[in-house]
Parts: sequence; C-alpha cells; structure tokens
Amino acid sequence: MIQGWYADPDAAVFNNTYWIYPTYSDKYEKQVFMDAYSSKDLVHWTKHPDIIDTGSVKWAHMAMWAPAIVKKGSKYYLFFGANDIHKDHEPGGIGVGVADKPQGPFKDLLGKPLINVIVNGAQPIDQFVFRDKDGKYYILYGGWGHANIARLKDDFTGLLPFADRTTFKEITPKGYVEGIYMFMRNNKYYLMWSEGGWTGPDYSVAYAIADSPFGPFERIGKILQQDMAVATGAGHHSLLHDAKHDAWYIVYHRRPLTETDGNHRVVCIDKMEFDQKGLIKPVKITTEGVAAVPLK
Repeated sequence: MIQGWYADPDAAVFNNTYWIYPTYSDKYEKQVFMDAYSSKDLVHWTKHPDIIDTGSVKWAHMAMWAPAIVKKGSKYYLFFGANDIHKDHEPGGIGVGVADKPQGPFKDLLGKPLINVIVNGAQPIDQFVFRDKDGKYYILYGGWGHANIARLKDDFTGLLPFADRTTFKEITPKGYVEGIYMFMRNNKYYLMWSEGGWTGPDYSVAYAIADSPFGPFERIGKILQQDMAVATGAGHHSLLHDAKHDAWYIVYHRRPLTETDGNHRVVCIDKMEFDQKGLIKPVKITTEGVAAVPLK
C-alpha cells in the first residue's frame, strides 16, 4: 500500500523498476498536481513529488486525474484529464505531458487538450493508451457511462481517422461507468472498467473479452469489489505483468473501512489470476498486499 490519499493508479515497468502514477485524491480545486512512485520489489516505494501540475499545463486549473503513462522511443508520455468539463470546448479535457525520465518533470506536449469534446456521450476523462500488436496506438477513455476508442498519431500530437472517416468509435459494454483499461493475453483483448459510484462502497471492476480492440465487448462479470473485512470502494485499476513468472498484479484504489470522506482513497496491490479458460478469477483484496517481487 502506498501511503497518502491517492486514487486511479496507472502502473508500468521501466528500466527494471516498477512505477505507479496515481491521482492525488482531494477536492477538485486542490487536485492540481501529480506524484509518482517507484519500486524495485513492489513493497518499498520511493515518492517522486510534483511530476506535473497546473503550473506547467496552462489550460488546466483543477482536477488533474487518472494519469496513463506510455514510453515511446526515449520519451515518456503522461496522458491525463483536467478540469472536469461538461460540454464541448470548455477549457479542459484530456491532455498529454512529455518528459525525458519516468519521474518527469512532464511538460505540456500540445499547449491545449488532445480531446476536449463530448462524443457518443463520453466525458473526456479516465484515459488509457493501448499499443496493439501491429504497433498502432489507441486511446480509450470515457466517463458518464460511455467509452470511446480513437487512434493516436505516432507522435501523440493528435488523432487519426479510421477508414470510415470517423475519429471516435463507441465500445461501451453493459454496466460501464468509467476507469477503462485494456490488455492482451493469448491473442485476446481484455477490456476492464469500473462500475458503481467512486465515492460509494459499491465501486468495483468488471471485464469483457473480444477478438478485436473494437469489440464487441460482452460483460463477463465483476472481479474486484469491496470486502467488508478489509475495505470498501475497490476500483479504478491498472495491471502489472511479471512475464518471467507469468504473474499478474492488480493495482487499484480503495477506501478504509472507517472513512466517510469520499476523497480518502489509498492505492493497493493484490494478485490477479486466470482460470484454465482464460477467465479472470475474482480478486481477493488483502490487508497485507503482495510479497516482494524483485525485478532483475
């Protein structure tokens, strides 16, 4: 568990080091920066403060959240949402930061949002960047119960239209609320998302499997949720994969049992496993987390 009020973690491995990029969980007007954490073993974490903030992103003034990290070439790109917009072309939306190191500092790549319109009913928040097996990069995102996918330009400075000349395709599965995530396993596309309300105890994670990143995605079931012996509001996650041992870890936030403040969320790590059919087993959330897993 990472100490402090954090949520919406995105996890990655860079240079034989684990990294976690969370939202700083506070009131929107105070949620104006992001920290990162690094570890060599999943247990001992080093804080890297203020890797990006509203001082370096001039169009953002509050609610920077749900970072998504990507390394491409020698650069690190941090996608984020800002300002909680509710209509087209309000100041805010999904932006991109760029840095030479995983700990930043990240500078605004575009000087403006990458996405600042509401398409297919999807608020431009909770973005995730997915690299397909053919090397193409896609951005998946969406709040308000709708999820979109769009193709990114190779330099992440904009979006490319699909063959049918549309830029956004809706891929919303049943039950979707927010917190989208995608990964591949055995040539199948797993789409994961959060359900319920982020301030409530019913926040949780469900998933679907398809043969394409465009779906169709039929909801299979819930795999992460509260345990009244441990914590409530378990959701908005990412994954780490130890390819050497084919071990999977789910990195997520949850709320302490005694807490009533909706912003009090903490980042935790537990194991995630698959059955023989490739279905995800329900995750058991724990108080102890995971044992040390050194990277070599």
